[in-house]
Amino acid sequence: MRFLQILKENSKLIWFLSVDDLKKRYAGSALGIFWAFVQPCVTILIYWFVFQVGLKSTAPGNGNIPFIVWIMCGLIPWFFFSDCLNTITNVFIEYSYLVKKVVFNIEILPVIKLISCLVVHLFFILLLLLVMAVFGYFPTISFLQILYYLFCSIALVLSLGYIFSSIAVFFRDMGQFVQVALQAGMWLTPILWAFSTIEGNWFAPIFKLNPMFYIVEGYRTALLDGIWFWERGWVTVYFWALILLLTIVANYVFNKLRPHFADVL
Repeated sequence: MRFLQILKENSKLIWFLSVDDLKKRYAGSALGIFWAFVQPCVTILIYWFVFQVGLKSTAPGNGNIPFIVWIMCGLIPWFFFSDCLNTITNVFIEYSYLVKKVVFNIEILPVIKLISCLVVHLFFILLLLLVMAVFGYFPTISFLQILYYLFCSIALVLSLGYIFSSIAVFFRDMGQFVQVALQAGMWLTPILWAFSTIEGNWFAPIFKLNPMFYIVEGYRTALLDGIWFWERGWVTVYFWALILLLTIVANYVFNKLRPHFADVL
């Protein structure tokens, strides 16, 4: 409740710093913020070309789902999560001049990074809906679950972000560790491959322990299959139990290390 109160009191400042952060990230390039949209688009096209054109991959199921739609449903939530976690991890180091100010609520700094990433993510959600419409997939009531799974993504990235960013102040290699973990995590999450290909094997349940499994599969089941999140049973229960645990850990780590941030920075 205190955290929500801080966000409410600093809402205008958060929005101003978020817009400024988005501009500043691409300030040195000629195309500026345009790169925030170009790079993911090029990545999607490359994966589509490699897997569908080169490897002749098809979307799982009856084969009626266009592969570009299937792959976008997995890549877009992953882009949001990885971009957010990468930027939040070093946020206290990047804004060290604000961390040292006694009167500044540094709790809002990860939220600033989150909002700047969220602006880009909303664009790609609209792009995904447009591509789906081109292939004949028009919005249904189950599409509203995008908001739910987006909230899941925010809860996950903030809880992990506060943990990693707090540790990064004292252990500067944390940023590199997160990048390596995200690279591995992308291939361990059913984004470019279908979970159905390994379902039934003894190790398949291990992949479900990855919280991004819940979110990526959630985007696909909501948009392509019309399955509601409460129909996913224990996976939903497990995800929110994990979020609760991560939130408790994040609160403890942040409050324990926060008094020493200014001394280290």
